[in-house]
Amino acid sequence: MTACRESSMTYEAGDGSELPLLLFEPAGGTRLAAGIVLFHGGALRTGSADDLAPHCRQLASRGIFAVSAGYRLLGRGAVSIDDCVTDVRRAVEHFTRLAALRGLAGSCLASGGSSAGAHLALVAAMIAPGRPVTAPEPGVAAVVAFNPAGLDLLAFSPRLRRSIEAGAGIATGRAIEYSLIESVRPGNPPMLIHHGTDDEVEPIDHVRRFRDAMVRAGNECTLLEYEHAEHAFHYPGRSGHFDGVVDATAQFLIDRIAAN
Repeated sequence: MTACRESSMTYEAGDGSELPLLLFEPAGGTRLAAGIVLFHGGALRTGSADDLAPHCRQLASRGIFAVSAGYRLLGRGAVSIDDCVTDVRRAVEHFTRLAALRGLAGSCLASGGSSAGAHLALVAAMIAPGRPVTAPEPGVAAVVAFNPAGLDLLAFSPRLRRSIEAGAGIATGRAIEYSLIESVRPGNPPMLIHHGTDDEVEPIDHVRRFRDAMVRAGNECTLLEYEHAEHAFHYPGRSGHFDGVVDATAQFLIDRIAAN
């Protein structure tokens, strides 16, 4: 593995405020193989770009341009989930410009994140502003999701669904617009999902249904299941899966994205 060079900058949020971008890239002139921008979890109310710095640092050591991005949180600049999605779209746009300056084409770029951040990245990649029937141009060639939330919101009971709407800043009755299985269309970007079989936030059955819907639509969707792993299993020291998650992500980015 190569050494890692770290830097930081900001990008402009939807309300004009400045949000952080943490940049990680291999040092010593190593040729970049691919790029990815990641968004942290925290139920849209907590968390920061620092949370996924360990993942980015390890990906950079494998020749990948890795960026961890912040976004406005509910109660801290964001009024609803729509504000969070707006910021994620802006971060992806800024990331693609940074990647281009480093010689990386859009076909070599991915987005992703953890939990709520993974959900935001998937919304931005799968659902165009205005929510037309056809899939949008995602701006990235693939998505990598660590224990994503919100894949099948309609599978929850009405009472729990209303609670999720309230907690995530989704207007009452609008959960269907953010339930990603409802937005599966031919042409969705390839995806790699890491998920624990004992995840208490998004049951593994929901993730399997989403994977199956993607495959039926003719899309590539690889689900890596981690036996008995709970939510947030992929962080260093949590359950011993950090290295395996990073290795599989790097292989996906280099073999699946960079090769194309």
